[in-house]
Amino acid sequence: MNHTPVNKNLVDQAISQLKNPDLGTSTIREIVRLVNQLEEQSGVKFMRMEMGVPGLKPPQIGTDAEIEALKNGVASDYPMLDGIKPLKEETARFVKNFMDIDILPTGCIPTVGSMQGSFVSFLLASNLYPEKDTALFIDPGFSVQKVQFKVMGHKFDHFDVYHHRGPKLRAKLEEHCAKGNINSIIYSNPNNPSWICLTPEELAIIGDIANKYNLIVIEDLAYFGMDFRHDLSKPGKPPYQPTVAKYTSNYIILISSSKAFSYAGQRIAMLCISDALYARDFDTLKNRFGVSTLGQCVIQRLIYATSSGTSHSPQYAMYAMLKAANSGQFNFIDDVKEYGRRAAAMKKIFTNHGFYIVYDKDLDHELADGFYFTIAYPGMDTTPLLTNLLYYGISAIGLINCGSEHTGGLRACVSQIKPENFDELEKRIKQFNNDFPIR
Repeated sequence: MNHTPVNKNLVDQAISQLKNPDLGTSTIREIVRLVNQLEEQSGVKFMRMEMGVPGLKPPQIGTDAEIEALKNGVASDYPMLDGIKPLKEETARFVKNFMDIDILPTGCIPTVGSMQGSFVSFLLASNLYPEKDTALFIDPGFSVQKVQFKVMGHKFDHFDVYHHRGPKLRAKLEEHCAKGNINSIIYSNPNNPSWICLTPEELAIIGDIANKYNLIVIEDLAYFGMDFRHDLSKPGKPPYQPTVAKYTSNYIILISSSKAFSYAGQRIAMLCISDALYARDFDTLKNRFGVSTLGQCVIQRLIYATSSGTSHSPQYAMYAMLKAANSGQFNFIDDVKEYGRRAAAMKKIFTNHGFYIVYDKDLDHELADGFYFTIAYPGMDTTPLLTNLLYYGISAIGLINCGSEHTGGLRACVSQIKPENFDELEKRIKQFNNDFPIR
């Protein structure tokens, strides 16, 4: 290790100055800040896999629509809390066209990214039933969502789904939900970080459990349609994006613009509440927030208090992109298939040089290639692996924060590593493998 791309002493010194020097439990943004510092101090460009930043250009149709909206003066107007009417209508059409689910535009509400959508949903679910004080994550999952619970001071439980797939999922959910304290079930599909995809059979189980125990399912579709093993790109034609909404009306769906539409910087997403759930009244909401109807509480209290609406001009961008997708003029899934190609190439680089894929199967099928994959190295736990990779100018995050049972695994994001970086990535991984031979 005398000739690593990044000076070892520089890395060690930077880590020692952190308030949390255990990189395995560091948040995504803490790793980002550390790597920014190391890049600046060393002059070495890192192979950055720690943060899910879109690596594609935003669609011109969205950019043009937002510019036009700004030229028309929307920046001087406060947006309505529940969103502009055209966006709400196109979102309802999008849900029908690509998920085969009927939903009223009323329950389609723009949020400041899915981060606000999840925060509002978690806050809502945690205040519906006094006896149900705990949310349940089907993990591994997006680590920051657990940070949101910690910020709110609400409880959550979790389990790693990898060994509870298919029919086994029912028993595991029953084990948790039969206690009577679970208010919601939360997951992403495709999954961040493992990229496993819950099947219709599994979603039916989740829906059945939600109906049986009167729970809300919060379905995070940040990677909408990005199971590239199936062509989900044709509006109004099967196959559709799988969803729990086929099996329960107790759902809230989060549809992000960040990954599928490469529009992360403008912080816009759609929070979609089922018609039945939107109209339900709760005495607990009336007592706590002064509004009993769930949908109105979301808009008039939670969104109002957290952001007073979603930035005006990005709503027009989202509207234009959804409208183009609904009409078949914009195949957004074709654009993001690039991530699948990068994942396949990067997996091969790592596995050719001693690494292995942690979540390597999707039930009995080969795992899809997508925005993330998971890796580990024999004989190294998470923190030493993250630290050692920094010496070679490579960054990732630990699976521990994602609720994984694997103590040595990392999440690798493909978006910031372009094909022209593959040779350099392989050079560094090969050197890593040589310096840390597997015994």
